[in-house]
Amino acid sequence: MIHVRPAIDLDASSMAALLNKIIEQGGTTALVTKVTAADLKDRMASDSGRAAWHVAVNDNEKVMGFQWIDAADYLPVEAAEIATFVEVGQTGLGIGSKLFDATKKTAKALGYTWINANIRADNEGGLIYYQSRGFQDYGRIEDYELADGQLVDKILKRYDL
Repeated sequence: MIHVRPAIDLDASSMAALLNKIIEQGGTTALVTKVTAADLKDRMASDSGRAAWHVAVNDNEKVMGFQWIDAADYLPVEAAEIATFVEVGQTGLGIGSKLFDATKKTAKALGYTWINANIRADNEGGLIYYQSRGFQDYGRIEDYELADGQLVDKILKRYDL
């Protein structure tokens, strides 16, 4: 059974390991450089004050996925940026749905009125995930340069709370 709860510092190592597997696999995240637990702890600690981090854990407290929202400089104050990561090989099992249920409630409590998803155009699974949650396309970024120099297009999707 999957349970969703707020992420804590002790989750950072598991979250980093999960994210690094996704980065190694390639093609679904704009991140191209591995992260450490310290990187994620720093990110959680230095948020805007309007961030929320959730983890999906199994009965043994193994992190199976995580999701965060936070303000972003390129978005209006009423909008949150979202990122979602699920253990490689575990997509399509409802983990992302449970994470988003928790995130929606928290986003409203933090005063957001909509959530922005910024997804690589070649990330079919991510596009399907956000579409199935009710996100609607509203923009596109062409030739976005990743840290390794690769150019990708990005689809912008919006979810009104």
